[in-house]
Amino acid sequence: MHTLNLVDHVWLLVCSCLVMSMQIGFCLLETGFVRAKNVINVAFKNLVDFVTACLVFWAVGFALMYGASASGLFGTSLFFVQHGQIDGAFLIFQMMFCGTAATIIGGALAERTRFSVFIVISVIVAGLVYPVAGHWAWAGAEAQESESTGWLGQLGFIDFAGSSVVHGVGGWFALAAVMVIGARIGQFDANSPPIRGGNYPVATAGVLVLWFGWFGFNGGSGLVFGNAVSLVLLNTSLAAAAGGMTLVLIAFLRHRKPDVGASVNGVLAGLVGVTAGCHIFSTIDALLVGVISAVVCA
Repeated sequence: MHTLNLVDHVWLLVCSCLVMSMQIGFCLLETGFVRAKNVINVAFKNLVDFVTACLVFWAVGFALMYGASASGLFGTSLFFVQHGQIDGAFLIFQMMFCGTAATIIGGALAERTRFSVFIVISVIVAGLVYPVAGHWAWAGAEAQESESTGWLGQLGFIDFAGSSVVHGVGGWFALAAVMVIGARIGQFDANSPPIRGGNYPVATAGVLVLWFGWFGFNGGSGLVFGNAVSLVLLNTSLAAAAGGMTLVLIAFLRHRKPDVGASVNGVLAGLVGVTAGCHIFSTIDALLVGVISAVVCA
């Protein structure tokens, strides 16, 4: 087990708290984007998916993600991991990441899944899908090994803080679920008015909280407090700003007026896009990633 020095330990704990604050951001974002009648249901699901993810990841997910590797496919040890078997700061940081992956799926399925189905999905994501995908890319990080023990990492795959491992996996799982469940009733009915969020100010506050939390998400992913942290945080902010501004401009070009929902999603697109390589991008790279991510989002 690799043990962090005191400064790195404190930094990782601070970043864990910042990542946890992203749960608040997602809760605000999702409740702001749904209709008023579903606000309580969506807010409660945000709480429960986080509770579920923490418990399941501690019991099973961490072992599959960071246990002794079986041919680079999944971990085979550290089930019901205890403090002392692994650095506690690393464990809590990874637990917060798992909660983020589960919450992404909850937002995509808002307003059209039963509560019991949502719990089952959270268990599957936290206990199997996310940890196995995470093992492929990040196994070995728990011991600060120079080379990954996961099969994707051994091939040279780089995802610094989870563009693919967290947000991609959550998004792909959500896409598969949405294809099965279908759209909200009336969403694409030409004879029905468009379904709009019930509280855009709350959604806007949510994305600002997410931006703040992302400093921990990206800033802590190097697991140490070093000179690279300032570059990571700078690139994170530049990509977010570029993504948001890109969709502000696109909305003006299309409709001659701003689109709050699109602009919020532009910021999120920039944040997600830059997360994979924020430790090696130049500032120009980060701006371009934010712009391209927002254009794809549009």
